[in-house]
Amino acid sequence: MTCLTAALGTAGSAFPLQMEFSSRARQRHLKLAGDRREPYPHSLQFYQEPPTESISLAEFESFAVDRLRLLKVVENLGVSYVKSGDAYKTKLEAELRKLKFPYRALAEDDYDARRKDHISHFILRLAYCQSEELRRWFLQQEMDLFRYRFHELTDSLRQKFLDHVNLSFEAISEDLKNELSNELYMSTPGLSMSKVKEQMFYKVGLSDAVDLFRARRVFIKDGFAFVPLKDIDAIVLNNYRKSLSKALALTARSLPSIQSDERLQPLLNHLSHSYVGPDYSVQKNTGKISLEHIDALSVKSFPLCMRQLHKALRENHHLRHGGRMQYGLFLKGIGLTLEQALEFWKKEFIKGKVDADKFDKGYAYSIRHNYGKEGKRTDYTPYSCMKIIMSNPPSQGDYHGCPFRHSDPELLKQKLQSYKVPPSGVTQILELVKGMHYQLACQKYFELTHDVDDIGFSLNHPNQYFAESQRILSGGREVKKEPNHLGNSQQKNNSQESVNSNSAPTSSNTTTDAELEGLEAYFTED
Repeated sequence: MTCLTAALGTAGSAFPLQMEFSSRARQRHLKLAGDRREPYPHSLQFYQEPPTESISLAEFESFAVDRLRLLKVVENLGVSYVKSGDAYKTKLEAELRKLKFPYRALAEDDYDARRKDHISHFILRLAYCQSEELRRWFLQQEMDLFRYRFHELTDSLRQKFLDHVNLSFEAISEDLKNELSNELYMSTPGLSMSKVKEQMFYKVGLSDAVDLFRARRVFIKDGFAFVPLKDIDAIVLNNYRKSLSKALALTARSLPSIQSDERLQPLLNHLSHSYVGPDYSVQKNTGKISLEHIDALSVKSFPLCMRQLHKALRENHHLRHGGRMQYGLFLKGIGLTLEQALEFWKKEFIKGKVDADKFDKGYAYSIRHNYGKEGKRTDYTPYSCMKIIMSNPPSQGDYHGCPFRHSDPELLKQKLQSYKVPPSGVTQILELVKGMHYQLACQKYFELTHDVDDIGFSLNHPNQYFAESQRILSGGREVKKEPNHLGNSQQKNNSQESVNSNSAPTSSNTTTDAELEGLEAYFTED
């Protein structure tokens, strides 16, 4: 049974977090003082053996944050580029290098990168096994990352890896390939004779190639399938998907034992709801936003979630608690002072069924509380996209949440059309929503409503949306010259360079230089 235990160190020392998963695994634990390569004989793995060593909470945090950043990059690049294209490979390799993960067949002294890769995978596996949606997202990003790294292996290292994970796929010799070249050519659709001679073929048991056999896409001889490299990729990936899917399900089953750890469970929950970026707790524009301008700003610079809340507030003169929290903290983040917030909400509520006395006695307290003036004096931060998407879904009569995540697709389509988003843009957004890329759908909405091709940032926060919008509208970015490009739903091609190199977090993007929201504070609190 998978379990995780945290033990406090001596006073003043680090908090070692020991990951103990099974007695069998502990028996196989290798002393780090010996051969450093022995625990990780290959730069790529199926993550079948969990880590057993003790690590500090600081290292736990660092590894988890870096892998989450990496998977966010994988997601963004996968939507913006063809996964087999040069641009995709170049940008992903750069991120792997920067975050110090194994990015190809490195030298033998890459122990630290392999160790980080191994431990960080299991940390996020724990964080992302807690719901079906989280599991799907984690599985997809890990699959894409594995595919890239497998493709980057040399022929000899690929064979070593297959042996390492007990996939008995043996590359056939050149002599045998030449002898069977005609049969391979006739039995393998999509390969010319010249490609057959260039392509490496593997001798695979029929049980692993049954899909290819059924589709009559493989040459069979003496009970073996002779599979080209391009199809071996699919077989290996399918094995990895099955292995990881099963592991996630088993880990989810063991959650009760993890949830009993009061120190660990909040951290894992925080990881699965976190984003890479600033928390907007410090308002640079405090007092510079006029209440008279909010209606106009809601149309020009509010993300769709906040535009929806503002519209509902103006029409109904009321918002339920979830809406007041989400919208109120957003307004605080764009610069509304406490006094402005009290005036704004009071003026709107008294237009409805709430009189001034009831507002002062009931609602004013929660507004002051959000600004750190009541209760525990906590200065609350605006909600990030991940927090809005993953927590407190709206029910009937609510207007909070993420429209791309929580709205019916047909209603979302009507809303986008009412906001003059062009038909081609609506189609693109709905495709991203269908693929569960909710933040990328919002990013596309930003591009369409601001008439830009290259936004130059990865969208992770409603207040980031507002700040970037204001920057563009004030002349901080160049407006695109050919708006008809937005209608092209086939932008993903190998030569695509219109997508900014910062469409996912990179070293030049300040978004990635900040810690996960609140995570650093979590580790340093008493």
